[in-house]
Amino acid sequence: MTFEVELPFRRANHCHCSLCRKHSGTFGLTPARVPREQFRLLSGEELLRVYAPEQGTAVKVFCSVCGSSLFGGRWPEGDEISIRLGSLDDDPQIRPQFHTYVASRAPWDELPDDGLPRYDGGKPGDP
Repeated sequence: MTFEVELPFRRANHCHCSLCRKHSGTFGLTPARVPREQFRLLSGEELLRVYAPEQGTAVKVFCSVCGSSLFGGRWPEGDEISIRLGSLDDDPQIRPQFHTYVASRAPWDELPDDGLPRYDGGKPGDP
């Protein structure tokens, strides 16, 4: 599966919600968002699998061959694509700017003293 992204990303964050935690098997996920027109899926669409939680929240898209967490958000119809930074080979030229869903983080998830804003839920103003 291959894709390309035309930079820049709009934003990046660390998400600590229970769905991201369970999807990744770690603290959560670190996604970055890019406008849909700056994203191109080049090959492997047939390998993608989508998990859509019953709550109607953002989907989780992963590779059916290697299990890698790749995309999220409103895939594939949304105005922007949420890409897991760990799926990129090159420097995304953006760094996480805030933490979300810290109120639902795992009991063992100790937030670093990184100076980034923290939100109990999603970032205010997000759809």
